Amino acid sequence: MKAWGGRFTSEPDADAAAFGRSIEVDAELALDDIAGSLAHVHGLASAGLLSEAEADRIAQGLRSIEADVRAAAMTWDPTLEDVHLNIEMALAERIGSLAGKLHTGRSRNDQVATDLRLWLKRRVIELDGAILGLERALVGLALAHRDAVMPGHTHIQPAQPVLFSHHLLAYVEMLERDRGRLADAAARADVSPLGSGAIAGAGFALDREAVAAELGFRTVTRNSIDAVGDRDFVVETLAAAALAMTHLSRLAEEVTWWSNPAFGFLRPADAFSTGSSMMPNKRNPDPAELVRGRSARVTGHLMAAMGLLKGLPAGYQRDLQEDKPPLFDALGVLESSLRVMAGMVTTLDVDEAAMRVAAMTGYTTATAVADALVELGVPFREAHHIVGTLVARAEASGANLAGLADHDVAEALAASADETAAGFSGDATIVDRLRAAAGLDSALARPDVIGGTAPRRVAEELRSAARRLGIDARS
Repeated sequence: MKAWGGRFTSEPDADAAAFGRSIEVDAELALDDIAGSLAHVHGLASAGLLSEAEADRIAQGLRSIEADVRAAAMTWDPTLEDVHLNIEMALAERIGSLAGKLHTGRSRNDQVATDLRLWLKRRVIELDGAILGLERALVGLALAHRDAVMPGHTHIQPAQPVLFSHHLLAYVEMLERDRGRLADAAARADVSPLGSGAIAGAGFALDREAVAAELGFRTVTRNSIDAVGDRDFVVETLAAAALAMTHLSRLAEEVTWWSNPAFGFLRPADAFSTGSSMMPNKRNPDPAELVRGRSARVTGHLMAAMGLLKGLPAGYQRDLQEDKPPLFDALGVLESSLRVMAGMVTTLDVDEAAMRVAAMTGYTTATAVADALVELGVPFREAHHIVGTLVARAEASGANLAGLADHDVAEALAASADETAAGFSGDATIVDRLRAAAGLDSALARPDVIGGTAPRRVAEELRSAARRLGIDARS
């Protein structure tokens, strides 16, 4: 007998029934549904709605179903629509008509809202572990190549030299913010809707706070209408997941480009590469490409959830059945992407020599030369202009900035409108000082501020990150 069939005189249309069922998706909530039901049984007993013996018998039946679910021995009946009715009917098969008392003071509306929040809190903890795994991989790679130099890019053009470890730590910063966003979303989901009923609240004096505490919720919802219809915690979690996938996509993009022989910075391990069915020469970083592609999928899930909610009035609507496929898939994609990227990063082969050569292209030390002129009393805008002329001379001669002839530097200074700069044109000591500033290591050491790429600053950040992640920074 259907849980809601009393006022109907005919069977549902077969296509409509199949269209409305969700067991194939919401079976994912089975353990959370059983946990919520066990707490609800205790609440019913505390309210005097179940005897101690009845509560024990129902609880035993639920625990036997839980054991079957954990052992993957549960058979789901699609004619029973969803996970909630499947569990209730399975309970009836085990303990008889007493199972019918389980749903006292409860609706599937507050039941599913409770299950989903329990599931989300659990999954965010698992995701947090996966994010930390990728952070450890990045910090481990940074420690292994802590002195490697690479070109920092803006506008996808060589900009200034940076440490490779500094670049990797940029992703650690992103991932830490992702952890925070997911934790924030889980914290706002950490309220129990159970006891809200269908829309108006339970019709019995249930101790909602005691039931919430048993389930591990921080508190209870304060409005029954909002409680059963609220899914903004789903949207918020999807937003955090979409942003985390965006960060992974950026990392994947760089792995993809840098493993191209034109860059030659990285070489993914065979275990994280594939070949071509036609071209024997190919070595493709497919896992990184798939992460990049799946980030779009998760962003799509976020848009789907927002579109789902935007036209709904307050309270539960059947549309909300569609909240679970995007959420379940998005968090599954995020976790698998984190794990495959961690494996890929851990096994990357880094060519430090190729990075260092690339760091010298594009006159990346020009800013350091301009800064050196500023230290000598030249206004920055004039220093910028002088070094710009030096770059032009270097381009014309095919030299790098440190290799410019003395007369090139002297002429650029002499042509300056600034008296201080012009006065340096005949000073060989100044010319040597500017040439030294144009050196790669000198330019790298100059941004000696918190968060800068100067080696001592990066070393501090590496030690801090390693300490937080339980990594031996000396290894």
